[in-house]
Amino acid sequence: MNISRKQGLLMAAIVALGLSAGGAVLMTERRAPVGEEHAHGHGHGDEHEHEEGHGHEHEHKDEAHAGDAHEHEGEGKDEAHAGHEHKDEAHAGAAHEHKDEHKGEAHAGHEHTGEPHAAPRLVKLNEAQAKAAAVGVSPAGPGTLQSAQAYQGEIRFNEDRTAHVVPRVAGVAESVPANLGQFVRRGQVLAVFASTTVSEQRSEFLAAERRLEAARVTYERERKLWQQKISAEQDYLQAQSALRDAEIAHANAQQKLAAVGASGKSAALNRFELRAPFDGTVVDKHLTLGESVKEDANVFTLSDLNSVWAEFAVGPRDLDVVRVGQRVVVSSTASPTKAQGVISYVGALLGEQTRTARARVTLANPQGAWRPGLFVTVSVLGADQPVPLTVPAEALQNIDNLPMVFRSVRGGFQAVPVQPGRSDGRTVEILGGLQAGEKVATTNAFVLKAEIGKGSAEHTH
Repeated sequence: MNISRKQGLLMAAIVALGLSAGGAVLMTERRAPVGEEHAHGHGHGDEHEHEEGHGHEHEHKDEAHAGDAHEHEGEGKDEAHAGHEHKDEAHAGAAHEHKDEHKGEAHAGHEHTGEPHAAPRLVKLNEAQAKAAAVGVSPAGPGTLQSAQAYQGEIRFNEDRTAHVVPRVAGVAESVPANLGQFVRRGQVLAVFASTTVSEQRSEFLAAERRLEAARVTYERERKLWQQKISAEQDYLQAQSALRDAEIAHANAQQKLAAVGASGKSAALNRFELRAPFDGTVVDKHLTLGESVKEDANVFTLSDLNSVWAEFAVGPRDLDVVRVGQRVVVSSTASPTKAQGVISYVGALLGEQTRTARARVTLANPQGAWRPGLFVTVSVLGADQPVPLTVPAEALQNIDNLPMVFRSVRGGFQAVPVQPGRSDGRTVEILGGLQAGEKVATTNAFVLKAEIGKGSAEHTH
């Protein structure tokens, strides 16, 4: 088939156009992802129209544009990633710094208390609560102390109010109602004895009583007869003398019974009741049922414990200091109780073994706090001495084996360690830890100590 020159050129143009269109389609498919990224990254799409004769030029432009978009996207990603890393590092640094601050605060708290689980030293208490607990507050300031000399002593029975009870007649115990440690009233029966001595004395008394009655009748008859001039005066005088003798014999028999503590009349002649001589406590007992005792046997020791003695030894050098009438303060490590009194006796002689004199303080003991045998400290008070800083003795509390006071602060009371000095039992000298004018808890300060103890127990559990 013969093809003209014009037809050949037309076919070549069609083939070239077809190849160009196919290449454009292939390039468009390859650029589609890059175009989308470029559209999202820059906010515009590839809107170029494909025309004839510009296929290769458009391909080069698209490739260049895709390269720029890819580079721009990579830089944006790198910057975003770098910013994200920077943000993470800042956040991690802040968190670490915040954690370190908390650890520092916790560590500071531990250093403040001295131990990780130390009990809080602040007792939160408002004014109403303090008033309800009767916690009194007073300022620390100057005061006076009485000089005191301490002596070691012991509580003893008040021997003026202590009796060693003896039966005073021989006999056998038929009953012993009194028990050791029992409090008895005056005249209360301690024991009952069967005694032949009492039987004889009671018989003598009853006989004397009968003779007295007979002598009285005889005297009255003779007196009437003498007045009527019927009987001689001599008979009247003899009857009068016999009456006087009978009265003396009767009184004598009655006094014998009274001397042993027996009455003139009893259901049994030999019955003898041993009774308490005063109100007191049976502190010693040496008698059992059926026991035979002598008249001087010490069967009971009875003491009135409402009054006791605090005795202490005084050396020769201190005899000019310790005098009768001086005020003292008696205390004991076994009890918080303290008592004030005066020296009632100082011995005039020195003991042969100890070469000391005995001094004595009589103490009232209504609650029975001072028990005989208790070791005490007797502080003999002297002259007043001025002190620059003092607090009442009841303000000082022992917490964790440290002397402390509760200082009044906003919202409650703060336990403050102090260095105490001298004390006269009422006032304590403060050498350190407190300033003059600072208010501290005085009355019922032990309530605040109890609150700290309660908080420590709760923290431990």
